[in-house]
Amino acid sequence: MNDIRTIERRTVELSHGKTVVWEAGTGDPVVLLHGVRFWEGGDYWISTIQALSAQFHVYAPDLMGWGDGERLFVEYSFAYLVDFVRELQDALGITSAHIVGHSMGGWVAALLAYESPERVRTLTLVASGGMSTSTPHMMKHVQVPTREELVQYARGIGQMHESEIKEAVERWLARVERPDAVAAYTLIMRHMTQPIHRARYNLRRRLRYIKAPTLIVWGEFDLVNSIEFGKEMYQALPAAHMVVLPCGHDCVQEQPDAFHQALIPFLREYAKGDGP
Repeated sequence: MNDIRTIERRTVELSHGKTVVWEAGTGDPVVLLHGVRFWEGGDYWISTIQALSAQFHVYAPDLMGWGDGERLFVEYSFAYLVDFVRELQDALGITSAHIVGHSMGGWVAALLAYESPERVRTLTLVASGGMSTSTPHMMKHVQVPTREELVQYARGIGQMHESEIKEAVERWLARVERPDAVAAYTLIMRHMTQPIHRARYNLRRRLRYIKAPTLIVWGEFDLVNSIEFGKEMYQALPAAHMVVLPCGHDCVQEQPDAFHQALIPFLREYAKGDGP
């Protein structure tokens, strides 16, 4: 069961406005970066926050433009998102952290490790984007999901009770039905789906320069980011370990126990025990 009541939901003021951070635990800081889907936010990581919070201080922000925070009506860029993570670290008093990213969040995490290595103790890339200039089908059209579609998605996760599904769906619907939601998300997608931008921020030429110890986790049957991309990352990164799980793109939610069994020992190995 993923009881969200055990996690603090706090608001942090950043230069673009307010952003929401889901937070729990004490110890080495771990920052979790979610993916690109319209309704996503830091609460994507609820099960991971709970799994890690007994040993680590865990932060899962709503990335700029997602979740429950303020929208920014500019044409986004990957650079904006990397700057967002740096600014968030400063606002939270985190000099360096274990950075974990799923899908687009993995892309942002890897760019941060490349540009600001002093801020990244370890890097965990979960079904990460950043290896292709072509746009995944799920990103090509901005469409507000229906209640039924969100319920189906939540039930497909397989780890939520009906009461939790109802609560999560109401939270997601409130996000996507905001008057500014479609306009803001359209601006985000306008940038992220352009081949020229996907090429400019592509990870292929950057990976060999990332020195942080890296864990790569991928679903064997991922139809969004092919496992072949994960294998290429593993070959290119100087200090990488790879775990393949029997699932699709959502390793975190399709195989939470196996995912946490891979992640926690990796984080422990490089934990300093000195907090932020």
